[in-house]
Amino acid sequence: MNRNILKLAVPNIVSNITVPLLGLIDLALMGHLDSEVYIGAIALGGVLFNFIYWGFSFLRMSTSGFTAQAYGEKDSSKSINILVRALLVVAFASLLILSLQAPIAWASFKVIGGSADVEALAKSYFGIRIWAAPAALSLFVFNGWFLGMQNARYPMIIAILVNVVNIILSVFFVFVLHMNSNGVALGTAISQYVGLATALILFNKRYRHLIKAISKKAILDIHLLVQFFKVNTDIFIRTFCIILVFTFFTSKSASMNDTILAVNSLLIQLLLFFSFFIDGFAYAGEALVGKYIGAGNIPNLKKVVKLLFVWGFGLAIVFTLTYLPGVNLILKVLTSQTEVIESAQAFLPWVILVPVASFASFIWDGIYIGATASKAMRNTLLISTFVFFAPVYYFLNPILGNHALWLGMILFMLMRGVVQTILYKRAILQPLQ
Repeated sequence: MNRNILKLAVPNIVSNITVPLLGLIDLALMGHLDSEVYIGAIALGGVLFNFIYWGFSFLRMSTSGFTAQAYGEKDSSKSINILVRALLVVAFASLLILSLQAPIAWASFKVIGGSADVEALAKSYFGIRIWAAPAALSLFVFNGWFLGMQNARYPMIIAILVNVVNIILSVFFVFVLHMNSNGVALGTAISQYVGLATALILFNKRYRHLIKAISKKAILDIHLLVQFFKVNTDIFIRTFCIILVFTFFTSKSASMNDTILAVNSLLIQLLLFFSFFIDGFAYAGEALVGKYIGAGNIPNLKKVVKLLFVWGFGLAIVFTLTYLPGVNLILKVLTSQTEVIESAQAFLPWVILVPVASFASFIWDGIYIGATASKAMRNTLLISTFVFFAPVYYFLNPILGNHALWLGMILFMLMRGVVQTILYKRAILQPLQ
């Protein structure tokens, strides 16, 4: 069983690590320019795409869970129709996003604070990167489908290629063409379409024979459509809660001053860096839990859940021991601005707490996605989001300031793991018995 977990987890870790690495490189590129406003610009611009792309990340999750269960059932016809159904949703969503990009940008910048200089740069960043929406959303679906088919190698190939191309183009646009934050946006947009082309080539190479099983009747089956949209609605609400918390975190950072925005933008990358490592095991959970549920193999389902937590806890300890002495070194690599590094010192203990406080939430997410237990995921995030805002931030912010933001983030991640642990038997095991 450990071999099966690692077979799926390791390629996902390799592919996932390129995502925060790209974010770190983007920040480092901006951090070595002549002003901190460039860091703030891609931070605020990134927040907007968290709304858009994280908001539609339910497509990857539901596609992964449904496909893994179909794989366990050994129903290839169901698998390919899940893919086509999700891609049709992407086509509609992409058309909607591109058509409404102007009002989306206007409303977003009304909500998100920031200095005039930062906002002007972030608007320009948004206007370039938004054109990658069709490719980015399609990649969500393809990556989820490949994973559900127990194939973690293809998402790894796509992620590595996308991020290598992105880094090369961003460096070229920023330092050769002097495009600053716009260069990062253009590099990202182009690389997304390179990734989509790669996904289509890989699909054609291995799964072309499934095309003949595409069925209009199956795609438009009312029962399957209701189930598809019910699960996706729950996951969307769950994801929206996460977006809300992270967006609020960045927005409140920006409302304090540009230095705090830069500090929190850099430090939050360390949380995201850990998340993409631990998500390798969460993604393995999606594939294996879905497969064992589809096959009706409850003993292996219970076994894989236990082993995923062993791996997750071990990884959390490794990261804690790494962050404890190494955070300052990481900061110095990311930025040469002394004021930002000095201001970050007071908040380093929160970053060190992140791995142990959050690992369970990531592992459970993978398990619940594989089981398509979307209602429990939704309720967990509603509770955790309430904890972040009500008892923590709004009561403690007047006293603790930026520390209240970090305390809220730690408790938000911790609560997710606690609630999902409590709901596990009722949400996943009982429906199978």
